[in-house]
Amino acid sequence: MQSSYPAHFERDMGCTVQEWLGWLPAAMGEVAWQLDGHQLHAQLAGGQLHIAWQPGPPRVIALMHIPRLHVQFDFHQVSDDERHRFMKRFDLYMQRGGG
Repeated sequence: MQSSYPAHFERDMGCTVQEWLGWLPAAMGEVAWQLDGHQLHAQLAGGQLHIAWQPGPPRVIALMHIPRLHVQFDFHQVSDDERHRFMKRFDLYMQRGGG
């Protein structure tokens, strides 16, 4: 988790669109949101969040192929504290890994 999140940033996610869409409801929590193709519009306290995604070519490491999704986050009129609160939960629900 980051200590702060800018109003606009991009990420590469190691997942397919189908996986992303399956994880979104839990990651968004109680936030009201609407899906529009490869975009999401959400109402946050005092502002809005727009997330857009586009599949990219897979990341190839030796014989391993990892799907890649390019994701853009745009917060509008959302305070630093609210962005941090939202992204802390979002990142927790989107986190994948093994151990």
